Amino acid sequence: MLLLICSGCGDVSLAQNQAEAKYKKASKKVVRGLEKNDTDTLAQGYFDLGDTYYQKGELEKSEANYQKSKDMYEKLGDAEGIAKSSRALGRVQEDLHKNKEAIKSYNTAQENSSKTGDMVSNIFNGNDIQRLLNGDSVKAMEKLLQDNIDLGIKNKDSNEIVANYSRMAELNRPLNTTNTVNAFSNAYRFSKNKPEQALRYNQLITDVYLKEKNFDKAIQTKKLGLNEFFVQNSTETKAREINSLADIYLQKKDDTTATRLLMESYQLSVQYGHTLEAKKSLEKLDSIYQQKGQREKSLVLHQSFVAGLPAMLAKDSSLMDSRNLAETEEKIKTLETEKLLKDELIQEKSLINYWLIASVAVLVILMSIILYTLKKIKIKNKKIALQSLRREMNPHFIFNSLNSINQFISTNNELEANRYLTKFSTLMRRVMENSKEDFVSFANEIELLRNYLDLEKSRFPEKFDYSIDVADSLYQFETLYLPGMLIQPYLENAVWHGLRYIDDTGYLRLSFAHHKNTIVITIEDNGIGIAGSKKAKTVNQQKQSGRGISNTLERIRILNELYHQRITCSVEDKPAPEHGVLVKLSVPLLKTRQHED
Repeated sequence: MLLLICSGCGDVSLAQNQAEAKYKKASKKVVRGLEKNDTDTLAQGYFDLGDTYYQKGELEKSEANYQKSKDMYEKLGDAEGIAKSSRALGRVQEDLHKNKEAIKSYNTAQENSSKTGDMVSNIFNGNDIQRLLNGDSVKAMEKLLQDNIDLGIKNKDSNEIVANYSRMAELNRPLNTTNTVNAFSNAYRFSKNKPEQALRYNQLITDVYLKEKNFDKAIQTKKLGLNEFFVQNSTETKAREINSLADIYLQKKDDTTATRLLMESYQLSVQYGHTLEAKKSLEKLDSIYQQKGQREKSLVLHQSFVAGLPAMLAKDSSLMDSRNLAETEEKIKTLETEKLLKDELIQEKSLINYWLIASVAVLVILMSIILYTLKKIKIKNKKIALQSLRREMNPHFIFNSLNSINQFISTNNELEANRYLTKFSTLMRRVMENSKEDFVSFANEIELLRNYLDLEKSRFPEKFDYSIDVADSLYQFETLYLPGMLIQPYLENAVWHGLRYIDDTGYLRLSFAHHKNTIVITIEDNGIGIAGSKKAKTVNQQKQSGRGISNTLERIRILNELYHQRITCSVEDKPAPEHGVLVKLSVPLLKTRQHED
């Protein structure tokens, strides 16, 4: 990649003054727009402030002001302004690694560019959207960036040229040092009319070399920036860049040159009243002297700094500039707050006027409230009924579990009794936790069912084996929900009324399939079946009616009514010559926890 030379950069000292003037001008626009409630002036003022902060590298402030500008242009319905501010917003969001937000901003910019017929901006935005959406191919991304650079050169748009060269550098940074440096160098050359931005790119090039311990190249790059007119014409910038150059020599372990440069930066700062730069140089010199045991030099330097501090502060205009900047920002915040309060007062006044009209409709509103309240009461009653049904545990299961524990203890099998009791308490705790909600996470329900089957397996180790199969497609969803304790009663029926009566080891299969927007749950066993179970019951057992299945069917009915679901269930004996029971549940695919209407 060839290095391009920036032409027409103009007088850089003037450019630096223009940057300061642009900030003051932009601030005045914002203040005037807020004071006079002039949305058009306010939109342009916020945009110019965003530009100023972007050049300084203050990306968060830049983003905030571009966003405000976009909001104002949207309020005006100004397609050209929306396109301009959205593109600038997308650029800074991308620098902040907010790629999703950047794509959205570029899309908005492209839509509004189409409205205004600005085909050049349309191409810029389209290339950036394509690049961010297809970020896997480095070559494809490089081509899109180069297309934007070529288009920027053709249209003499230095902002686009610099931004895209910068992105080209970041893309190559982990891959190719030469390409990275070349891209940053081009960004540097094309931004020389914006000194603060140019120096940032000079530092980025320096950092690339420092990372590879190429101190000579880093020094050469920093000296290149130091010799620029806009550095030589600003004593504060010059002192800062000399200080930065000294840091490189310190990393190179050349304390002698570093000390000389730091002293040069310190003396320049003292002479022209740059207090903060003088302090930075002083601290680094002090560190070098202390390491070398030259405490007398350190003491003399500190005494000199303290003695000259009043005169230095008197000459330090940067402190006043910083104070003025802070005061301007505070004034803008105050005016924004006042405008917000005024807008709220206007809205409140409008509400009072509307209240007089709304009073006519009070009876209608009251009737609506009554109807709504009745509906809520009905829903609440259903919720209470559902909660009651959900919290009913089958006493048969609990009593049998306790009998099993008693059996283990009576046969002196304390280890197995402890294991069984631990599994039983874990299952009960999970059941109680899940009973708080009508819908529980798919993963939690699977875990509960697996724990339950493990428990039954330890109770009847020779009676059956089980498997739980889940379709791969169901794992693609980050969140998935099922009605809690809807499946367990059917598993319990399969074990207690089917499998425990057979002589051989049976099987129990639980599967979850994905069909369109539905989860199909299948429970299959090879027990004695429904008819066989009825025959196996004693006369006393036949007089009793189980609550597990009827409870479940009632819950399905209420869930369908309350949440407008279409949960279905079928239970039937398998056709001959097979034996056993086949249960099929169909539950809608729920990616979020359901709430009643």
